[in-house]
Amino acid sequence: MKTMKCFKGMAIAAAFVMGLGMNAHAMEVGGVKMDESTKVANQDLKLNGAGLRTWAVFKVYAAGLYLPEKKKAVPDIMALNGPRRIKLVLLRDVNNEELGQAFMDGLNANSDKAEKAKFVNQTVKMGEIFASIPKLNKGDTITSDWIPGQGMHVLVNDKRVGEVLPDIAFYNAFMRIWLGEKPVDNTLKQALLGG
Repeated sequence: MKTMKCFKGMAIAAAFVMGLGMNAHAMEVGGVKMDESTKVANQDLKLNGAGLRTWAVFKVYAAGLYLPEKKKAVPDIMALNGPRRIKLVLLRDVNNEELGQAFMDGLNANSDKAEKAKFVNQTVKMGEIFASIPKLNKGDTITSDWIPGQGMHVLVNDKRVGEVLPDIAFYNAFMRIWLGEKPVDNTLKQALLGG
């Protein structure tokens, strides 16, 4: 009987310790829990990194980068053939003008003239996506998925908005808003790279 009690006590302690270990891998950013993994196009993606976008003293959004395998170098991320995801969870209300301007600023800062000329049509379509979303509220999500053979899907609160944008080069330019040489936030870039 004493052996049974001891065994039960050890089992409970082991379950508790295992539970702590599982929770230690959860990523929380700005009060937002980022899932450790997700599925895009029936493929498992891992959370590469997550961080907080701040502007002045304001917390703007929590961001997570999901990849088929963890990568620390931007060229390796851009060369991936599989699906990818960038997920933003807003930490304040944002209107479509702010969102569109931030997109254009990030794209312009990280694209050369030739790329900008190449992406005119897709940039216009991205502008139409922003225009179709008059306001985003605190807690809303914007998810941008790259699905090979299809293109870039933009989802707001898990509902697709706008057209699928088919060019991987445009998706990579979009990712450079956060991962480029002139990212929107250097601290966020390092966090997305798993640093």
